[in-house]
Amino acid sequence: MSKAEAKTDASTGNKKNKKNAESINSRLALVIKSGKYQLGYKSTLKTLRNGKAWLVIIAGNCPALKKSEIEYYAMLAKTGVHHYTGNNIDLGTACGKYFRVSCLSITDPGDSDIIRHMPKE
Repeated sequence: MSKAEAKTDASTGNKKNKKNAESINSRLALVIKSGKYQLGYKSTLKTLRNGKAWLVIIAGNCPALKKSEIEYYAMLAKTGVHHYTGNNIDLGTACGKYFRVSCLSITDPGDSDIIRHMPKE
């Protein structure tokens, strides 16, 4: 593979990731606008324990212990988990908040189709 081919592969990969991130952000914005959600670690665990969470989104820089605990609870609750590509600042911005969000749980997707699209990725 030549340098030019590698460069085009890398650029198409970046475009794909960027388009995917924009898709996730737009679906997440629709959930925030029309659905119900819980922001934060403790609230996410509560919704998972109560079986109300449909999907859990975890920021890329969430601490490993918290991440593994959320994943374990989600596995027990048979809930989908999506690992957000950005950090907690990006996830907070995607939610339309001015603070950091390490994880969130979606309890009602509203008009969004985020539940159908996230587990496939």
